[in-house]
Amino acid sequence: MATIVEKFFANKDELTAELSSSLEQSLVAGIKEDGRAVLMVSGGSSPAPAYKHLSNLELDWANIDVAMVDERWVDADHEKSNEAFIKSTLLQNHGAAANFVTMKNDALTPQNGVAECEAAYKALKRPFDVTILGMGPDGHTASLFPHAEGLEHGLATDDLVCAINAIESDVTGKITERMTLTLAAIADSKVVKLLISGEEKLAVYKQAKEGGAVADMPLRAVLNHPHINIEVYWAP
Repeated sequence: MATIVEKFFANKDELTAELSSSLEQSLVAGIKEDGRAVLMVSGGSSPAPAYKHLSNLELDWANIDVAMVDERWVDADHEKSNEAFIKSTLLQNHGAAANFVTMKNDALTPQNGVAECEAAYKALKRPFDVTILGMGPDGHTASLFPHAEGLEHGLATDDLVCAINAIESDVTGKITERMTLTLAAIADSKVVKLLISGEEKLAVYKQAKEGGAVADMPLRAVLNHPHINIEVYWAP
């Protein structure tokens, strides 16, 4: 099982303050130890305030690589693009000087674009300094969705990225074709920050932690991985 540290906060402001401070420390330490720091980022409302806070800090951004945890296969100007979200929150102000590595490329499908994306991610320093994950009410994390086409490969391969075609649902929406970090890539991180908000998602997390079929709740693969160091951040 992964090494799991749970951090429960009274409100989202407290979570943001702790997350922001921790991310800053990890990036500074990564640059000091290795010359560069690598931050893997997810979309979503939970990390957004921390991203905005970081963007205002006078860090050595020229030596920080920011890369996506997962991405819908849409153009960067699409309203559902995670890249657009990161560019509007983290890659602003001082943060605009970071080196950004996108997942989306010009290939027609994520399956066709996987080789180019893999090459870009293999060029990054490893282990990554921090990987930020979210979790859906269906137990998915990154774009490792339950019973998705490509899920089995994404959990078993040594590659860093893989193509996913999820089953359309209220969670996925109509855009089911994605690119995502694999389980191996998530495990190749100094620390994983799993961000959860609300009682409903807390119940899902606890259910995943109790065990069961990984295909039903892919988060279980992360929680059960023997070499992952996870910090769980929760706020109501």
